Amino acid sequence: MTRSMGKITLARRIVQVVMLGLFCLPPLLAGWGLAGLYAGGDGEVATPAEGVFFGSLSSSAAAGIPLLDPLAALEVLASGYGLAAVGLAGAALVVVAYGLVRGRAFCGWVCPVNLIGEGVDALRHRLGIAVPERVLDRHVKIAVAVAVVAASALVGFPVFETVSPIGAVNKGLVFGGFAGAGTLVAIVIAELFVSRRVWCRALCPLGGLFQVLGRAGQVNVRINHDACVHCGQCEEACLADPVILAPALSGDDIIVRAGDCMACGACVDTCPARALSFSLGRLPARAQTRREERDPVAES
Repeated sequence: MTRSMGKITLARRIVQVVMLGLFCLPPLLAGWGLAGLYAGGDGEVATPAEGVFFGSLSSSAAAGIPLLDPLAALEVLASGYGLAAVGLAGAALVVVAYGLVRGRAFCGWVCPVNLIGEGVDALRHRLGIAVPERVLDRHVKIAVAVAVVAASALVGFPVFETVSPIGAVNKGLVFGGFAGAGTLVAIVIAELFVSRRVWCRALCPLGGLFQVLGRAGQVNVRINHDACVHCGQCEEACLADPVILAPALSGDDIIVRAGDCMACGACVDTCPARALSFSLGRLPARAQTRREERDPVAES
């Protein structure tokens, strides 16, 4: 039986679509078309960059405040091009914002590749194609992020930016630059036939960087151990990797602490016992277990 979409998942879908639309608005409002096409007449029109907001998920500006993808910033610095103070400030702002919320909240709520991945995941289920839950450890993407920065230093240009599937969707839709389209096609094929969410879980370097930041996130999934019935539905729904739920489900922790958590709310939505919820703050590592609550003099 198909489950209805939960409230958090519905809100997340709306945010994902709105974010895509937000980047499309500046050229449309300026009288241009999408994909870098000019749709106006012969009269003078403003350029999209003259508006309040303009750019892509790699680099943009909102009300004059620069916003820069932190991985792209590291690649540029490593490649030897240098980065102006305003660019560094823009990258730092993104790091602080996502670091305080949840590093991989970007992956769950903003990244268009994750939206496509969820669609392909649903298609695979509909087609009845069975694939392994994982073929690579989720920490591999951290090593990929390090390798991307190192490769940028070796070749002298931002390596990932030339093959980024995020750019293939976001920049392609706005500017018409479809670099990374091959990567996106490969991800779809791998998602269908190789392993569930292999790119987002184990290979995306930006996800690896946000995974490291996620350890400091203040928005966390919290578990009520007394309410949990251990049905496994949260693990089945998890977009990141079910293993990140293990410490909380076993009673060793009261929140999902792993930096990989996307704060996507899929586990919260799917829990039939309402044992999972969002909470603010990094709570103590260990929860009070039933064993600790037992009367110590009850022994015969």
